[in-house]
Order: sequence, then C-alpha cells, then structure tokens
Amino acid sequence: MPEIPTEVDFLVIGAGVAGLRAAIELASAGRVLVLAKREVADSATNWAQGGIAAALSDEDEIGLHLQDTMVAGDGLCNEDAVRVLVEEGPPRIEELIEWGTQFDRTGTRLAFTREGAHSRNRILHAHGDSTGREIQRALYAKANTLPNITVREFEFTTSLALCDGAVCGIHVLDESGSLRPVSASAVLLATGGFGQLYRNTTNPAVATGDGVAMAFRAGAEISDMEFVQFHPTALYLKHAPRFLLSEALRGEGAYLRNPELERFMIKYHPLQELAPRDVVARAIVTELQASRVPDPAVYLDLTHLDPAHVRSRFPRIDATCREYHIDITSDLIPVRPAAHYAMGGVRTDLHGRTNVPRLYAAGEAAATGVHGANRLASNSLLEGLVYGARAGESMRMHAGQKAAPPSPETARSTGSDPEGVISEIQDLMWNEAGIVRSAKGLQHAVDRLRTLAMVVAAPGSRREYEAQNLQQVGWLVAASALAREESRGAHYRTDFPNPEEKFRKHSVVSGENIRFE
Repeated sequence: MPEIPTEVDFLVIGAGVAGLRAAIELASAGRVLVLAKREVADSATNWAQGGIAAALSDEDEIGLHLQDTMVAGDGLCNEDAVRVLVEEGPPRIEELIEWGTQFDRTGTRLAFTREGAHSRNRILHAHGDSTGREIQRALYAKANTLPNITVREFEFTTSLALCDGAVCGIHVLDESGSLRPVSASAVLLATGGFGQLYRNTTNPAVATGDGVAMAFRAGAEISDMEFVQFHPTALYLKHAPRFLLSEALRGEGAYLRNPELERFMIKYHPLQELAPRDVVARAIVTELQASRVPDPAVYLDLTHLDPAHVRSRFPRIDATCREYHIDITSDLIPVRPAAHYAMGGVRTDLHGRTNVPRLYAAGEAAATGVHGANRLASNSLLEGLVYGARAGESMRMHAGQKAAPPSPETARSTGSDPEGVISEIQDLMWNEAGIVRSAKGLQHAVDRLRTLAMVVAAPGSRREYEAQNLQQVGWLVAASALAREESRGAHYRTDFPNPEEKFRKHSVVSGENIRFE
C-alpha cells in the first residue's frame, strides 16, 4: 500500500458516523484524508445497537424530542445545540435513506420504537440491533463514490501540529512504527470517546480518548469531562467482554431483577426499567452492594416476552449470548453497568469550531452541550450525523488555504510498561471516578494520575501513546469531577448528593485551570 500523502486539504481523524459524514460534506471542496487507527469497523458507531432518534413519525413532534433531551440533560443542555440536533436530524436521516441505509420497516413504513426517557416512539433501527453498523456501511459506501475522499486504516494519529498558533496538520504513527507529518488546511477530530479509561466498558479497544488528549496538548478547551455515562446493562460473565445489552431490550418490556431475582426499579423511579440511564445504573449499584450473593449481578429478564419476536428484534444480541450458552428467551441474562459514553470532550461551537484556529471536533469527541449532564438514549448517532455534517460544512471555508508543513517528530520510547500503566489507570478510574464518587477518592485519582504523567511522558509505540492519552484524559475527568461539588446527571457524589444551582454551568479546562461558565 502506498504511503499516505504528506499534504491534503482536509484531515479527518476517525471513520465513524461523524468523521465519514464530515468527509462527504468536504469532498467537493478539496482532497480529504480520513484516518482510522485500526479498521474502519473498529468504531463505536459500528458497535451501536440501540438506534437513532428523530421526530419523523406522525405521532411525534420536534418539540417533544427537544423536551425529552433537555429533561435527560438535567439542567445542563445547551438548548440551541439541542434545537439544531432535533431540527436537522430528520432531513439528515432522510438523506441517509437516499444513500441506501436500510432501516427496519413495518410493511413500507419506517418502524419506530421507544427507549428509556423518550415520550414517543421515535427510535429507528436497522437489522434489529445493528443500527450503527448499517449507518456506517452506507456512509462508507457513499464516501467511496467520491474520488476526493481517501480512507486509510491502521494509521494512528499521535499529535496535532501547530504553526503560529493554528493547527497545520498532524503526526501519524504507521504500522511500521514510522512517525510522519501530514499538513492540511483544517483538521477534524472525530475520534470518539474514552471508555477504555475504565475497567468495565462497552466501548471498542480504540476508545482511548486520543482526540481529547491531542486537543488538550494543543491548547484546546475541554468541557464537561466529569459527565461519563455508564450503561446499566452490559453482559457480566467472567472471561467475556462487556458486551452492550441495548436499552431497547427494556423498551420492548424486559425486566430488571436483583441478585435475589426480585424486580427493584419501582423503588427508584416511576418509569421503572425505562428510567434515565444514570438512575438505572446507580440503582443497580445499590442493589449489588446490598446483596449477600458472592460476585453478584443483576439480571435482564425477557422470559415473559414472545420468543420469536425477541429473536427477530435482537438477532445480534441473541447470537452473542448464545456464544456464552445463554438463551435470551428462556434464561436470565447477568448484567452490570459499564462505561459507555462521554458527554464531555473538546469544547466546540455549533459548527464544530474549537478555540484553536483550524481545529474542529464532532461526535463523541466534541462537547457542544447537546447532551448536558446525561445523554438521552439514541441521540449519539444523531449527534454524529448532524454535527459531522455541520463541521464539514464549516471547514470548507479553509479550502485553498495552503498550510505550512508540520515539523517532523521522532518516536522516542522510554521502554515503559504501557499495559501495566493502562491497567492501573482503568482500576483507579473505575474505583474512584466511576458511577459513585467522593472527594477522597477523586483526590486520590488526581494525585496518582499526576504521578503517572512522568511515567508516560516520552511515548514511542502506539500503546505508549495510548497510555499517555488515557493518563491525560483520566486527569481531566477526575479533576473536573472533584471541582463539581454537586450531583447532577451522570455525575454522582456521595458527599454532595444533590444538585446545586451555582453549578448549573459547564466545566471548562484550559491547561491546569478549571472554571465553570
């Protein structure tokens, strides 16, 4: 395979829904290079089961979708950002359909379902529980019809290059271990989230917070990092990955049972199993802590539902559970919460622009304020679609603006133990900055992560770069959580268990400084 070009018009880091949609928008304005750190399929988009939300049905209204999103965000949603999402979402989905996306239908009509905290049936699915995979397939196919777009796999972006205070390109570590500069007139970070910061996560292995860490090192403002969503129901079996068991299971009527096999959600929220994710996750933690069962789990129970419907509606979940000898129509499915989604990220405006000239961000890597303190189910694919297109449209203004070539860099391994560092960080963050937090635990995490900064200071291999990125992102999460002395949305502190009006603001980190605005 030929080497990647040393100069393009636009760089897109990440090949999920946000990155591919931005690239499509940019294709008519210049040469676009899309870089994936592993295979294109190794993305959170490809793993997304639950669906994509939009007010497209006859019984729904854009205003209701806006209202549901604002309520889930627990007082911190940027209403302008939400309005953009819900108003531009329907035409973007219609565009996807024109490009060949095969959403599930009832007869000839689109089939809409409901998930937690939605007031209407507005969730579209594809192939039952492979919605993200189908959307990525259609976007990738569309991108491949546009000659100005080049997509390259196994190209790991290590850093952003700055020229006179503006981004002028990147440095890439390829499969051979060579570090090479690539110049561009504008760069989009569409690198996804950072679930690998935690011992238990539903995220793919690539989700190491690379985009947020690179942006932070380049001087970008980082916002709302304390808000990490923990999905309530990930498969809990020893020696098995924490496979996501979609919200849609509960939307179809699945029950949650505690280790003693009792239904328990009625004690915690009037919506019971359909309560917001943060409520369900904390309820599960409470039930696990109260149980006397060794190594307890809670259970998803679908045994009262029609088996044929369950298997046809959730073919991917059914097949995965069968690999572990679980029949989802007759067996209880053991689950525990796992880190799932980052509401925070690189701070942007409604066009993907950051405070660093020529640097843009979109999708889970960005923080527009659209999700507030807690993301509404099935709004993430929609965000990537809407804000990826917006970022691409905005980046077009840089077409023809030749960038200065970045200075070369040299990979410089110190022979550290990145696997050991990453494992320590994952345990530290799970225990001290996870679902339930306190000042004591968060301070311990902040102090230890500062010490680890010296260990990961001179990366050379890909895994060493990932260790450095996780250390920096971990500090951003823990320090932001320590500064927010309240509980709100996905951020819960035992020492400050209630929301405080003075903290109904967004955290913003710039360098070592944390402020609320």
